[in-house]
Amino acid sequence: MDFVQLVAEKRDTALKPKHLRSKSILPAEFYGHGKENLSLQMDYQAFRHAYKKAGESTVIELEVGGQKEPITVLVHEIQYDPMTGKILHVDFKNVRMDEEVNTNIPLEFVGIAPAVKDLSGILMTNISELEVKCLPKYLVHSIEVDITSLEDFNAVIHVSDLIVPENIEVITDPERSVVTVMAPREEEEEIPVESEEGEEGEEGAEGEEGAEGEEKSEEGSD
Repeated sequence: MDFVQLVAEKRDTALKPKHLRSKSILPAEFYGHGKENLSLQMDYQAFRHAYKKAGESTVIELEVGGQKEPITVLVHEIQYDPMTGKILHVDFKNVRMDEEVNTNIPLEFVGIAPAVKDLSGILMTNISELEVKCLPKYLVHSIEVDITSLEDFNAVIHVSDLIVPENIEVITDPERSVVTVMAPREEEEEIPVESEEGEEGEEGAEGEEGAEGEEKSEEGSD
């Protein structure tokens, strides 16, 4: 398996993260699992490109200046700026290639569900990733979910229906529903309701009309 490559350097912790970010440098932390924890920094765009390929379920070979060999890691956590959406900080965790890891692999929904296309149904995705266990070398970027089998509103795709590489053990409950199609909501028929103002207006008109009638009858009697 080809791993994603990424270059990093040891970070001078005396420099504030804000200063690094202003120069498009991303601060990061590496957690050892048998190795020394490291404070790192890397080119912001280089990480973005690597993360687009690897996500959080593909091994990254992290080449750190001063280290003889690259470190095999997974992206553990990313902090984002809530206002701009830019990445602020990354945590990497070390993985040993001879030890199984527990992680989550994203689901990728492919195809078109006939119940959506032909029956105007609403696609309902219940989970977006699978919890798995395997050796790091068997991890994949995503697992496909073919939704073309959803032909009516009774059709459901369960975890047990997914095609998962044989070297990956799925931890998620096999009976759990992954995706289904819900019938379209019927538009409620709007029933016109007379406003209180309108009712009062009619009553007021009737009252005026009655008063005019009384006045005319009195004039006639004179």
